[in-house]
Amino acid sequence: MKVLVTGFEPFGGESINPSWEAVKALPDEIDGAVLIKRQLPVTFKGVREILPKLIVEERPDVVILTGQAGGRPNITVERVAINVMDSTMADNEGFKPEDEPVFEGAPVAYFSTLPIKAIVGTLRSNGIPAGISNTAGTYVCNAAMFTALHTIALEGMKTKAGFIHVPFSHAQALDKPRPSMAQETINRAVEVAVRTSIKT
Repeated sequence: MKVLVTGFEPFGGESINPSWEAVKALPDEIDGAVLIKRQLPVTFKGVREILPKLIVEERPDVVILTGQAGGRPNITVERVAINVMDSTMADNEGFKPEDEPVFEGAPVAYFSTLPIKAIVGTLRSNGIPAGISNTAGTYVCNAAMFTALHTIALEGMKTKAGFIHVPFSHAQALDKPRPSMAQETINRAVEVAVRTSIKT
């Protein structure tokens, strides 16, 4: 079995992105499954170019995308990605789309095919605050989730895929009154999500 796990580069003036820190900390193999770990750019163009190539070349059985949702207090497993790019903040290339589709002519939305309730349940049973989110937003994280699921659909693959948002790490919240979580807990949460997705 092969699992593709991605995190994002820093954005919005941050020097780190806790999603990529968590992905980097993962072992190379979990329960016999080989992990392919990749960092994605925080650009609408980048994720739409890189993810389809990665998925088609690697043919993973599971794709777990992770990203930072600063301001959220817990680990949030996304239920759905929508075919919209709309942002008040420019991406890392300065692009700020308004009401644009991720892909012209694609479906309006895709639901996660990860075992989202099992992931949340397992996280909570491990003492990690977690919940299901019904919006991945309309920024690059949503575009990445939509791109992955759209690619899998177009290729007729049986790959399971979805997205998990993590909060700010404590290091990021030192100078801002925002919810945060220890990086070690975020790391553990991503590993639990991978293990649960492999088993379920």
